[in-house]
Order: sequence, then C-alpha cells, then structure tokens
Amino acid sequence: MKLIEEWHKSYRLFSVQAMALASALLGTWAVLPDDLKSGLPHWIPNAAGIVILVAGIIGRLVQQTPPVDPDATAPGIKPNGR
Repeated sequence: MKLIEEWHKSYRLFSVQAMALASALLGTWAVLPDDLKSGLPHWIPNAAGIVILVAGIIGRLVQQTPPVDPDATAPGIKPNGR
C-alpha cells in the first residue's frame, strides 16, 4: 500500500471532507438523547450519511484542481509589477 502524493494535504480533498462530515453526523446522531432523536424520522441521519459518503466517493473519482493561491503572481507578470 502506498500513500497518495502530498498526503499531508489530504484535508483539502473533497472526498476526505465528505467522509469526515458523514462521520461527524453519524457520530453525533449516535450520542444524541432519545428525546431529541424522536423529533426526526429515523431514516434521516442514515440517508444523509449515505448521500454524503456517495458524494465523497464521487469526489475521489473526479479530478480535483488545487485552489488558486491569491498570493501567487499571474503567469507572465513579474513580481515588481512590470
């Protein structure tokens, strides 16, 4: 097994963010008191978790472009502005 390149920046990947969100949602639901859970249908957290995890799978399969660094200079423009 080999880690992806720049694994230490994996928190920027949509797939990682989606899986973290799904884990947080399902973990929160598991520790909520029953009286709070009774206000929502039981299928809501499961469906939300599945949708988020599927989005994470799709995000892993799609090429993700890195965000543009606003501090970087545009191509062809020298740092002194000329």
